[in-house]
Amino acid sequence: MHQLLIQTTAPDFAAWKAAFDAEAENIAAAGLNMLQIWKAEGGAVLVLFEVANRARAEEWLAKHTGFGRGYAAQFLETA
Repeated sequence: MHQLLIQTTAPDFAAWKAAFDAEAENIAAAGLNMLQIWKAEGGAVLVLFEVANRARAEEWLAKHTGFGRGYAAQFLETA
């Protein structure tokens, strides 16, 4: 099983979450299933997805700036 972990910054979490929720159809079309969202200090947000199709997920990532001030993304594999 593969996952995708994205970390971004969202000083206004409510606005970020609204933008993220508006993207739900595109996220699903990219073969991603959101598993968890975490809020951390300093406005950091982490989102964990289950990945059904890595190629489509990579295409989706290429189109976005993390719904905030950029993002870091890493594909993970269950060990």
